[in-house]
Amino acid sequence: MPSEPAWLDRMTAAWAQTSAWELLAVALALAYLLLAVRQSRWCWAAALASTAIFSVLFWNVQLLMQSALNVYYMAMAVYGWWHWQHGGQADTPLPVRRWPLRAHARAIAVIVLAALLTGAVLANHSEAARPYLDALITWGAVVTTFMVARKVLENWAYWMVINSLAVVLFLDRGMQATAALHAAYLVISVFGWQRWRRDERAPGAASARG
Repeated sequence: MPSEPAWLDRMTAAWAQTSAWELLAVALALAYLLLAVRQSRWCWAAALASTAIFSVLFWNVQLLMQSALNVYYMAMAVYGWWHWQHGGQADTPLPVRRWPLRAHARAIAVIVLAALLTGAVLANHSEAARPYLDALITWGAVVTTFMVARKVLENWAYWMVINSLAVVLFLDRGMQATAALHAAYLVISVFGWQRWRRDERAPGAASARG
């Protein structure tokens, strides 16, 4: 009987070593995104639990920026929960909106500059793994999570780029389940874009969701 390819052996071994905590964090993170597509504010509760676990997991594999990012996610989960319910006019649920091109230009400039600066600091003063890629994903996620909390439609396009890079990073660090999660995010982001765009065109359609 022919032996399995070496890459398949490595992948099988990596999955076998995946911790129960990582699997739980992945499940909660997936629940977060599926609920976010529906504009249910319960997505933020799932996000809070998932990111608390990921903060520890990433620290343990020396992804320092990813660990710090998840602490930020926890704070944004609280903010997002409140803002989605009360951020509209006269304390009403927040509708989907768009950013103008100049706002996106500023956002991208901030992400790139912050990633270069942070990556340089990590590369020279820490043992962080893949410091520039880690920093780029982190700062991209910082800005994009704020966009989600403000219900900016284009957040889904940002996530498509960020999650593509994250798959590469987590495969490099042996976090197979987390890499698979971000691959799933890529697919879900397409549906998120479509659903939010439909709601953005009919602002009253999502206002009653909780």
